[in-house]
Formats: sequence, C-alpha cells, structure tokens
Amino acid sequence: MRTLSRVLPFALLLMPLLAQTPPASTSSPAPAGPVQLTAAEDHQRILDLLHITELRPGVNQSGKEPAVNYDEAKANPWPNLPDPLKLNNGKPVKTAKVWWAQRRPQLVELFDREFVGRVPANLPAVRWEVVSTTPGTDGGIATITKKLIGHVDNSAYPFITVNIEVSLTIPADAPKPVPVVLEITFENYPPPPGRPAPPPPPPPAGPTWKQQVLARGWGYALFYPTTLQADNGAGLTQGIIGLANHGQPRKLDDWGALRAWAWGTSRLMDYFETDKDIDTHHVALEGHSRFGKTALVAMAYDPRFAVAYINSSGAGGATLARRHFGEQQENSAGVGAYHWFAGNYLRYAEQAPKVITPADLPVDMHEMIALCAPRPVFIGGGTREGGDGWADVRGTFMAEVAAGPVYKLLGARDLGTTEFPPVGTALITGDLGFRQHPGGHTPLPDFPTFLTFASRYMGRPAPRPSSPGN
Repeated sequence: MRTLSRVLPFALLLMPLLAQTPPASTSSPAPAGPVQLTAAEDHQRILDLLHITELRPGVNQSGKEPAVNYDEAKANPWPNLPDPLKLNNGKPVKTAKVWWAQRRPQLVELFDREFVGRVPANLPAVRWEVVSTTPGTDGGIATITKKLIGHVDNSAYPFITVNIEVSLTIPADAPKPVPVVLEITFENYPPPPGRPAPPPPPPPAGPTWKQQVLARGWGYALFYPTTLQADNGAGLTQGIIGLANHGQPRKLDDWGALRAWAWGTSRLMDYFETDKDIDTHHVALEGHSRFGKTALVAMAYDPRFAVAYINSSGAGGATLARRHFGEQQENSAGVGAYHWFAGNYLRYAEQAPKVITPADLPVDMHEMIALCAPRPVFIGGGTREGGDGWADVRGTFMAEVAAGPVYKLLGARDLGTTEFPPVGTALITGDLGFRQHPGGHTPLPDFPTFLTFASRYMGRPAPRPSSPGN
C-alpha cells in the first residue's frame, strides 16, 4: 500500500502533461497526389480566373463559320507592329548596350507574363544516364547511337516521375567533337486519346535529313518532348509542370508546354557540355509545326544554341499574331492547344465581357525572333496550294523582316529584302534565312537549304563512307 500511495500522486502529476500530447491520429495529413482535371475543366478554370465568359471561336478549315481566311487582301487588319527597338517608356534603342541591358529584358518579361509563361524558380536537377551505346551504319556512314535518359529529381514530390528520352547519333569516323543538329521530334509522338497513330510519311526520294547531316560530318539528336511534358491540357498537373507545382494547377503566368519543352532542350545542352564527342559551340535546333514553335522559344531563351531551323510554326510560332490568315490566336487559345502557353495568353481571344484582340498584345512574334539575335535563324514552310496555308508562311517572312533592325543593330545581317520571294527562292546570304518550298506541311524539302545556311556557322568536312551502298 505504501508503494501504491507513492505511485498514484506521481501519475496524477503526469495526467495534465499527457492530456497535452496530441494523439497520433491528429498529425499532419500525408501529401496528396496530383489534382486530376480534364483539359476542358482546366481550360474553364483559367477562363474563370481571367473573368472571361466567352472566347472567340477558332477558324475552321472545313468551310464552317468562322471560315479560315486565305485571301491576302484581308490578311492584315492590324498592320502596326510593336517596335522592338523602342523601350517601354517610348525612348528609342540606339545601341547594342541599351538592347542587352534594357530592351531585351523588357521583351523577355512581356513574353514570360503574357505568352509562354514563367519558368519556376529552383526547378529540380536532371541527372543524365547513357543507357545504351550501339554501332550502326546509315547512308554508308558508320555511326554510334547513344540512348539517353534524363532523370528529373522528384524527391520533393515523389508522386510524379519524369524521365526525358533522347537519342544521339554521331558519325563514328568523324573528327571529334562533332557539331549536332538537335530535332524536337515527332518520332514516337503519342496520338491523341482515342485516335490511331498516323501512318509514317513516305520515304524521301533522296537521302534522309539524318543522312544529309551525317554526310557533313555532324551528328543529330532526337529529343522526345512528350516524355518531359504531355501535349494536352489534362497533363498540366503531371510532367515537369506538375512536378514543379507539386501536382497543383497552374497560375495564370506559369509556363506552358512550349516553355517546358524548351527547358528540356536546355537541360540536354547541359548533358552535351559533359560529352567530349559533342562540339557544344555548334549545336543547331530544328523543329516543325508545334515543335517549330518550341524551337523558336528555345533559341530565344538559351544563347548556347548556335543556329535554328523553324518550320511551319503557325500561330504562336514565328507567324505574326497581328495577321488574319490561316491559323489564328483563337485556335491556339482553345481547349486543344491552350496548354502550350501561359494562361494569360487566352485573354487575347476574349469576346466577352470585353473584346480583346491580338492587336492588344504588348509583343508580337517578330520580337521573339529578335530575341535570337544576332544568332542565325532559318525559317521555312510550304505553300497554301501544297497544303500548308494554315501555317501562314508569308506571315513568318513578314516577322523576319520586322526582326531585321535588331539584327542590324547587333552587327548581323537581315534578310536583305522586304519583298516576298517566289516559291523555291532561298534567301540565305544573311543571318536571317528564308525559303518557301512548293509542298505541304513538312520540313523535309527545305532541309538541304537549311544545312547550306547552317554550314556557314558550323560546317565540318564530310567523312568518307565506310560501307558504300548501305
């Protein structure tokens, strides 16, 4: 009894302290997985944030209203473009020093906020792994192909795994290091849900673009963008964008897929800088269609790329937004494409409660081309008759002309003309290049011209074929 009487008072003293200790069941909840939204739901969420009740519908190629315009007489309702050489306060930019210190940062800020979106701070690191090295031949040239995986660190949010896939092929017998053409590729591109994969294009009559590159003693890399970020709005809480946001939906000025894919090409450049086989001073970018838009963004934002080939990039690419020909801003702002851009981009297709048009954009695409200056950019595409009217190749030529003054200010050469050239005419004597081929929506017919253009900046002697006829 004496022992019990000693224990009870001590236990009574502990009771208030025990009462203050929370039970295990009231601890902080475990982190949740990514938010699941359809593209339509996320698109509507952005419209609600912008207080938009109605967007203008995109134009139609089928003849339904609003029908696409292919009449050049109606193509320029907003002829006055913003001046890339005028500061936000209206003062002119007269020196390269003012361009680099003031005007270029102003344009980057405008594109970040209103167009492609901002890259988040403190993004996770990418660890590159060479998973295989395979010898081969192509066009009679011995090759070595490396399969690369870029593992994105997801330790801060393990619910999302991102592994970037890349294929790198170099000529085995060429002097090292070799220049490289980096294609943001449609190879292995996943078809939209519920649709079969499109049939492969017919083989070219002559050497493939890859064989043309190898014949110059260069290598090529294939960057598979959808392994980094899905090409749909439902994927915005997944991929690198979702990983950066810990599975939450985007803010209005967060980056879209174009900027994310471009970020991925920059991380690949990081790997190239560790590979003694690669001449990182001579890496060219190439992209077609939506990946032409991506290549332009990557070239504008990463000065390590030496030269770019932008093909048939259309609205939101190298074509002027202040054009009413082919694909329109309204098409890019729709459910099928809005994820390429920042949420703020949608406001320029607003119909209600206010009418806001591309003329209200504080920038236009000639200024995105100007962000590449003085590095060389070649732009191509097909004809309306050949099937590429949607991309408005004339509008890309006009954008190049309007970017010319920035190139000249920085000591580079512009297109050398303001007159739209006849089909098949190559303008490649300056640091801005252009050619419209007679075909459709494909980059292949202009590849030989691009390689001739690019060889002024990254040319190397061609290797001898090791196995003629293969």
